[in-house]
Amino acid sequence: MQPKAVYPDLAGRSVFITGGGSGIGAALTRAFALQGSRVAFVDIALDESEALVESCREDEVEHPPLFIPCDLRDIGALRAAVERAGERHGDITVLLNNAAHDERHAVDRVTPEYWDDRMAVNQRPVFFAAQAVLPQMQRAGGGSIVNFGSVSWKLRQGGMPAYTMAKASIHGLTRGLARDFGKQGIRVNTLVPGWVMTERQLRLWVTPAAEKEIEAGQVLAGRVMPEHIAEMALFLASDAAAMCSAQEFVVDGGWT
Repeated sequence: MQPKAVYPDLAGRSVFITGGGSGIGAALTRAFALQGSRVAFVDIALDESEALVESCREDEVEHPPLFIPCDLRDIGALRAAVERAGERHGDITVLLNNAAHDERHAVDRVTPEYWDDRMAVNQRPVFFAAQAVLPQMQRAGGGSIVNFGSVSWKLRQGGMPAYTMAKASIHGLTRGLARDFGKQGIRVNTLVPGWVMTERQLRLWVTPAAEKEIEAGQVLAGRVMPEHIAEMALFLASDAAAMCSAQEFVVDGGWT
């Protein structure tokens, strides 16, 4: 799907996306590729990621995305992926910290090891990806970091305390990094998706009861799709958002 808006300044821009191979991440990868950006993304979903790259080639984008397999729990591998992307596409000036895993878990089943693993997936890479791209953005004279939050904790959703805690912490990190990086021309914002109708959500969680919940919660008709999230990400990455930093941008159909 073609983006609704075109941002000329994104053409040729070096963009790094975590979890860019499926779901919301795939929509991000495609949207930036269609803008003419030089996109690199990491993911553990090999088949989906390779298929996405091939699909972008078939769409004849100017710069087909670079897929780098990476488990974000391995911070060394994440740092290496950031370096590889910068070497291939030039200094990264857009970072989209999208990767996460909303696995459900009951309070009484959580062990310290499980808790640490959820933080290693949903929280820790957000900081270390930002840390890794900082020298590249400094050399480039600025950039945009978009950290992805979640409406789950805003809606007091239960059944996954490690996930909701990790996601609630993201905006605190955003605001701190926005202060630390801002005078260097680097903007940091949080993008908060609502209940997005990805293939995974539809397969696992969007039951008839969930449909009723969405209808009651959203003030807008219809459903939040991955492309809606990508449109906001494009804006936040572009010069159109030049004076937006330390803020939270919610795309949830008016639910929260």
